[in-house]
Amino acid sequence: MPATNRLGRGSTAFAVLAGASFAHLLNDTLQSLVPALYPMFKAAFALSFTQVGLMTLTLQLTASLLQPVVGLYTDRRPMPYSLVGGMAFTLAGVLLLSAASTFAALLVAAGFMGVGSSIFHPESSRIARMASGGRHGFAQSFFQVGGNLGSSFGPLLAAFLVVPRGQASVAWCAPLAVAAIVVLWKIGRWYQAQQAAAAVGASHVARAASMRAPAPSRRVAWPLAVLAALIFSKYFYLASLSSYYTFYLITKFHLSIQAAQIDLFIFLGAVAAGTMLGGIVGDRIGVKNVIWASILGVFPFTALLPHATLLCTPILTVCIGLILASAFSAIVVYAQELVPGRIGMISGVFFGFAFGMAGLGAAILGQLADRIGIEAVYGICAYLPLIGLLAAFLPDLEIKN
Repeated sequence: MPATNRLGRGSTAFAVLAGASFAHLLNDTLQSLVPALYPMFKAAFALSFTQVGLMTLTLQLTASLLQPVVGLYTDRRPMPYSLVGGMAFTLAGVLLLSAASTFAALLVAAGFMGVGSSIFHPESSRIARMASGGRHGFAQSFFQVGGNLGSSFGPLLAAFLVVPRGQASVAWCAPLAVAAIVVLWKIGRWYQAQQAAAAVGASHVARAASMRAPAPSRRVAWPLAVLAALIFSKYFYLASLSSYYTFYLITKFHLSIQAAQIDLFIFLGAVAAGTMLGGIVGDRIGVKNVIWASILGVFPFTALLPHATLLCTPILTVCIGLILASAFSAIVVYAQELVPGRIGMISGVFFGFAFGMAGLGAAILGQLADRIGIEAVYGICAYLPLIGLLAAFLPDLEIKN
């Protein structure tokens, strides 16, 4: 993709990539506040685990269902400033979350934040690829690690800012959304300039052909289905930790809410490190090898987790986060190479499917936790990584940077 490589060269492009990653950090810091505050909301609103799972389902479904639509639309008509609009939805959700007095209001707030995320991810992923300089695995990981770091900061904000001061203090996090809006406005200006330069340098016929890239054929349908199954196993399992890990620690080991949230922060930090590692290694050894090692290689650790002591539990979750998270950027790059003319749509589909599986997983696991207990849920989830055996059916790709 020579045009992408040409656009991606230089310090300006790297600054754009860094800005997109930083905006991702701010976006996902705010997104992760919702699950980090579940223990507080559960106590304040007398919620069941099923209702907690419904909050996650609302957040993740609104964050997932719109993403393919946004990606497909912007493949045809790029919208450089759509990211600003998406962050405005997130800002509205944060403010509503701070003032919600009913469970229904909590769901609406979660929905607003999900819509903001659905607008943010497809276009920002495209921008990361544009600024990659051909190092697609590194760029996707660098972009995604911002989100992973943000997800790990959410529990810290909850533990040290919101929980001690109460629900209204969620509004103190609103300046993070404002800062992201400023960064995304500047990125939008760069994106608009690149679009104008591309329009001058390319013929009308070539541009029209790129916008009418063919839909996925039967040849790529099976690999895409396998990738979807791997996303299912990865995000169903991650939902058990991101949504219920604090409850697991509180129930099994009688930790305080703050101590449990610190352990959640450690796990999410490992997820961030694994995401970056997966992109760097994928550029060297190939994304298929990363996918194979990540999804299946985590099984020994998930199998041990339900039987671990308090001392070993954080160690195992760090290993799980490092290994499991390394797959996602590789999966996205692999899918983009399968369908190169639909970068926005493919990014939207896979980000959206990932969020949807996380939401569905949280809802189902919440119901299971109400029926059989949170500790038994982890015993069942331990076997989800075995779905990674399907990676054996992925064809080899020669990804040219």
